[in-house]
Amino acid sequence: MASTNSWTLEIESPVAASRLFRAGVMDWHNLAPKVAPHIVASAHPIEGAGGIGIGSVRKFNFTSAMPFGVMKEKLEFLDVEKCECKSTLIEGGGIGTTIETATSHIKVEPTANGGCVVKIESTYKLLPGVEVKDETTKAKDSITNIFKGAEAYLIANPDAYN
Repeated sequence: MASTNSWTLEIESPVAASRLFRAGVMDWHNLAPKVAPHIVASAHPIEGAGGIGIGSVRKFNFTSAMPFGVMKEKLEFLDVEKCECKSTLIEGGGIGTTIETATSHIKVEPTANGGCVVKIESTYKLLPGVEVKDETTKAKDSITNIFKGAEAYLIANPDAYN
């Protein structure tokens, strides 16, 4: 029988929530290959409003830093004001080989010091007989590196994504 699993991750940042959300989530398909080429080889929207509207689909091609080479995600929910989104993995990323379904919920919340905390919840249903080994740790490390890459870019470019 297939099992449903989830993991959570929190990443603190000195960058304002709205800037990090716009750079690290909304425009990540453009920014990622520039600031994290060791993780994201290339990325682009393939359906929808430039990859940032509900129902849009983005394709990411990863390096060996990720536990999979390609991923297509569909944006299911978006609240720009609250810096929150939910996406569903529709292709790649282990779909059909190890994972039956997978969703990610990202919320970037402001903190009292002017920075933010990125909260990520990933929920996935494994295919029968599949066990997760170090893939979760590798995914968490890569996601942390992605947001830290966006953070470094925003600190170095204080006028970007305002």
